[in-house]
Amino acid sequence: MRLKNLHLVNFKNYAAADLEFNGMIHCFLGKNGSGKTNLLEAIHYLAFTKAGKPGSDTDTIRYNEDHFMIRGIFEKTGNEYEVACAFSGERKKTMMENGKEYIRFSEHIGKYPIVTVAPADIELIWDGGEVRRRFFDTLLAQLDKEYLEHLMVYQAHLRQRNSLLKMFAERGMMDRDLLASYDEKMVASGNILFRKRVDFVTRFTPLLEKRYDLLVSGTMEKPGLQYQSELATCDFKTELAQRLDRDLALGRTTIGTHRDDFLFTLQGKELKRFGSQGQQKSFLIALKLAEFDCLASKVGFKPLLLLDDIFDKLDDDRIVQLMKLVAGDTFGQIFITDARPGRSLEVLRESGVKSQNFLVEGGTVERLDS
Repeated sequence: MRLKNLHLVNFKNYAAADLEFNGMIHCFLGKNGSGKTNLLEAIHYLAFTKAGKPGSDTDTIRYNEDHFMIRGIFEKTGNEYEVACAFSGERKKTMMENGKEYIRFSEHIGKYPIVTVAPADIELIWDGGEVRRRFFDTLLAQLDKEYLEHLMVYQAHLRQRNSLLKMFAERGMMDRDLLASYDEKMVASGNILFRKRVDFVTRFTPLLEKRYDLLVSGTMEKPGLQYQSELATCDFKTELAQRLDRDLALGRTTIGTHRDDFLFTLQGKELKRFGSQGQQKSFLIALKLAEFDCLASKVGFKPLLLLDDIFDKLDDDRIVQLMKLVAGDTFGQIFITDARPGRSLEVLRESGVKSQNFLVEGGTVERLDS
């Protein structure tokens, strides 16, 4: 899959931009704060209908404007597709493919897969389980439409259940029949999510091991991924009923797949506690490359790979290993950002990689001579 064109209006710090992409490797070069990452964020919108980081669509509109628009032309399996996303503070957000507006955004997820490697990925190791669940939910949603449907059902009924618990606590009364109606659907979807996560981890771990071994060849380190869920040792429906008094007192649901976690390990030990900085960085890149492999296998073509400021976060050995993979035609189209143009261009040149380069300055993009 390739992105042939990207057109922006009032997106982040861009009043307007129109970029044509030729070849397979594209570098956005410029000082920090110039808008390089915003271009990757626009691509993320076209793939996922939203930004890569938590936040509102309103925050994405350029200052003093009331709307934004993103449009891209994708080429995959021999055909071209125009994808557009538009948002106005006065109207709902719209998502279109070839001029046809989506009724449900979930229908779009997975059609244009991307994998992003960015400095913030370290949060996957250091932050709480919510960050890791979001990562794997996003990946599984692209791989499995049924997973996405049950995830949306589960999250909707969880929100409703938590609202009811708070309302019941405030009013000093409880409608068990009403609560049971939400519990039933939440339990059904939660059990499906649990089983699919168990199966996914079994299939994903060998891919993670393979990619890690390629990045740190010559070592005997073995990465691991463990899925942690209370549902592995209890019946969801029974436990939900038994915890009702506790949930009522706390105003939230204390059992379910929304509390699951994924443990990263190296040589059987928790990566967060025992892994060095270099090992953690290698693990994260291997995790993202395994994500790439998963998606490519599912859709039958190579996703886009977005590398945001990674040259600043990796040591020379890991950069060389990653560029060898790039030069070896492991990936398809790649977008790279870097605040030090000379460094990235030199790395690509030494790796035998030809790139199309753009200079980004204060919301403007200019093509550089190769």
